[in-house]
Amino acid sequence: MRSAPTILHLDMDAFYASVEQASKPSLRGKAVVVGGLGPRGVVATASYEARVFGVRSAMPMAQARRLAPHAAYLVPRFGLYRSISEQVMGLLRALSPLVEPLSLDEAFVDLEAGGTAWDAESARLVGARLRAEIRAVTGLTGSVGLAASKMLAKIASEQAKPDGLVLIEPGTERALLGPLSVRTLPGVGPATGDHLRRAGITTVEELAEAGEDELVRLLGKAHGHALYAMALARDDRPVVAEREAKSVSVEDTYDVDIHDRVRVGLEVQRLADRCVRRLRAAGLSGRTIVLKVRRYDFSTLTRSETLRGPTDDPAVVREAAARLLDSVDTTGGVRLLGVGVSGLADYTQEDLFAQAAGERVELPAEEPEREEPAEERQGPAAERRWPAGHDVRHALHGHGWVQGSGLGRVTVRFETPGSAPGRVRTFRVDDPDLEPVDPLPLVPLPPSAPRRPEAADRGVAG
Repeated sequence: MRSAPTILHLDMDAFYASVEQASKPSLRGKAVVVGGLGPRGVVATASYEARVFGVRSAMPMAQARRLAPHAAYLVPRFGLYRSISEQVMGLLRALSPLVEPLSLDEAFVDLEAGGTAWDAESARLVGARLRAEIRAVTGLTGSVGLAASKMLAKIASEQAKPDGLVLIEPGTERALLGPLSVRTLPGVGPATGDHLRRAGITTVEELAEAGEDELVRLLGKAHGHALYAMALARDDRPVVAEREAKSVSVEDTYDVDIHDRVRVGLEVQRLADRCVRRLRAAGLSGRTIVLKVRRYDFSTLTRSETLRGPTDDPAVVREAAARLLDSVDTTGGVRLLGVGVSGLADYTQEDLFAQAAGERVELPAEEPEREEPAEERQGPAAERRWPAGHDVRHALHGHGWVQGSGLGRVTVRFETPGSAPGRVRTFRVDDPDLEPVDPLPLVPLPPSAPRRPEAADRGVAG
């Protein structure tokens, strides 16, 4: 572990929900929940106003609605979130060549490697300037932790939430960690936490006092050694600029269990195509095709097939996924399906194409990957869908967003990020004057900076 607090951890505050509040003036200061809105949907992010009612990420959406019935419930707009994340990551990369993204809204930065910080004071100045730049560029807030290790920097950013900065001075680590719950440490989940609690260990200080030998006896050699080191504030993990992807996968959960074997097969084919789109977008191919099936009784089966070489051909992936499906009993119904590719490479094995039609297959542009959760995609193909929270424009009333739809009607609130809270109007779902559009930027762009369209925010992604 280094001697100066020059590792920075940034965590954007309630990212998805904060984007929605910044985009929609009528939701600012109010409870907002983002996630899948179907019966089996889960919460992706809840605003701090919603968390007051007990709503948390990964909670079933039905439970969230019971806890906060008056909150705004919105379908994610991943295209917009990604574009804002790219802006934030650009600010981080201006600080150092060593930036390790963990997700769209979280990353580590090695400030010493970038020559931007070398002691506590310079690190604090960089952190404060970064928070100001994020607010200026995106209109959002982020919490910053600064410490001499990745573990401590992440703990510091948690303590800084929301919209704050915490720096852990070298030499104070043990005193800070001591009273914290063992669950604070990386790798201590509910099961390990319960195991330690039964042994009378609930705080980091008690973990250190237990000693390395006792932790090895309780948790095994590898986990025991690692946890003891962390309890003593030892963490030498470097910031890694490129996190190598081990697999690419997609999956959908369905409102109603699928019993029709033909429908199951068609869903697997659709998922295979989506998976290949992600492979190609990342410039990757893969050798191992994986099928995931969760049945009506929650039992989950995984089947895989390894090809002779890596491929990104959709026909090859579809055929392999279909073969894997043949080995799975779907009697009784299917609630989740997934297709993945592992054994990744940055090249393809051309002779694999003979397994398909003999020529490379291009994915049709008219069948783009949809961004909204599976719960929002049910219903007749010809019906126009209006996901809650997504952007629309009316020929007469201008730009707005969908508050909700049903019974042949769609309700829209007309407002923009820079306007006052707008008025609400209801239209027929097939109103010719109403159309999906790209979201507006949260912060107005300079006249010289053309806006990059985000097709994914229309509910689809190519």
